[in-house]
Amino acid sequence: MADFRIEKDSLGELQVPADALYGVQTQRAVLNFPVSGMRCYPAFVWSMAAIKRAAAEVNHDLGLFQDVEADGHKQSGAEIARAIMTAADEVLAGQWRDQFVVDPFQAGAGTSQNMNTNEVIASRANQLLGYGLSDRGKPVHPNDHVNMAQSTNDTIPTAIRLGVLWRLDELLNVLHGLREALARKAVEFDPIVKSGRTHLQDAVPVRLGQEFGAYAKAIERHVEKIRFAGVGLRRLGIGGTATGTGLNAHPEYHRRMVATLSRLTGLELHESDDLFESMQSMQDAVFFSGALRALAQDLIRIANDFRLLSSGPTTGLDELRLPAVQPGSSIMPGKVNPVLAEMLAMAMYHVMGNDLTVTLAGQAGQLELNVMMPIIAHNLFEMMHVTIGAVRAFTEKCVVDLTANADKASGWLAKNPILVTALNPLIGYAKGAEVAKKALAENKTVRQVVVELGYLSEAEADAVLDTRAMTEGGIRGSGGGGG
Repeated sequence: MADFRIEKDSLGELQVPADALYGVQTQRAVLNFPVSGMRCYPAFVWSMAAIKRAAAEVNHDLGLFQDVEADGHKQSGAEIARAIMTAADEVLAGQWRDQFVVDPFQAGAGTSQNMNTNEVIASRANQLLGYGLSDRGKPVHPNDHVNMAQSTNDTIPTAIRLGVLWRLDELLNVLHGLREALARKAVEFDPIVKSGRTHLQDAVPVRLGQEFGAYAKAIERHVEKIRFAGVGLRRLGIGGTATGTGLNAHPEYHRRMVATLSRLTGLELHESDDLFESMQSMQDAVFFSGALRALAQDLIRIANDFRLLSSGPTTGLDELRLPAVQPGSSIMPGKVNPVLAEMLAMAMYHVMGNDLTVTLAGQAGQLELNVMMPIIAHNLFEMMHVTIGAVRAFTEKCVVDLTANADKASGWLAKNPILVTALNPLIGYAKGAEVAKKALAENKTVRQVVVELGYLSEAEADAVLDTRAMTEGGIRGSGGGGG
């Protein structure tokens, strides 16, 4: 038996793998675009299948499927519609994933991806109706039936929106998990008073719990921003067909498609108030990408703080102890590195690079269409996939089990000459500078020096240099607050 079959399209005949559900147009794309060896993300496959499933149902309800004479037998329009819906349901459930073979770097707008989906679902529908892949005169046609009332130009932007929304809750839940883990550490570390640092130099005291509370709040704010950025993606332009006019689609198609997709996916979806804008502009996708970029830069900042605070242990800050998850060196025995923080930073650099591609591709549309949609889709789904995995690993393998080195934190604080800042209201800036310089030069504490110079009594010094009270704000030693 031959390992290929012959299929024909408007350009002529081509060999297609004998057992492939995809057909000639997909095979042309495979041959034309051997670029990266990557496949499209499951979010893209799921989204396209959802559109085909909904379209078959809507077009059937509108009475648009006609009976077909196939191989001497009549196949009713209802049977064709049901077969398409069943085949699409299988794809939605995760079957036939290996049949989606088009490289993400493909023909502009995503025609190859759309036809890959059309051909797989048509072939499977024909199988469900009792036809083999090599049979002639099969009743279900990828363009006439699976792609009915659709164009690549409205299905791909709709799939981008659905694919992001498909994993949005997963992303937000992972970020919520990180926020919760950081918030728990904020409570656990609240008793630890340490040196604050600005410009990487000693600054006035803070509590380690305050630092972690700020990390938790930053993630909380990013959750709010990402959720808001997802709102615009809920507007669907399906039904605009080729340019936004809705040519070849029933007047009720757009409204019914949005309602049907909402029911099938369980997502909150809305009709577009301008189908032309929904097809021309990628601003909603770019805006969402920007929200992920903003998250990425803050995660890098937090990861780098973890690396600084855990540096050493004998020659660095050593205020945090990160979980030891693997040996850190192939040559230095016993070395342990902050690998989860490093991983998170690398992943987020990648996400920021993805965002640049989405931004550039978003502005690359012309007139009624943006032909860069395949790479916008791929990069958006990759950003979400990488962020979900990286944040989950960082949370579970680093944040949850990290500990604080309270002794080292208090030791650094005791030597911090910037504690003199609390003396400003009592002795003034000039005398404070004198105390700080003397303490640093003689390796003495601020308390020792201010008492030696006679600027404060021991009791006054103890009261004003209460480091825990300093972290509560107010004016020290003047009745102005702060204890």
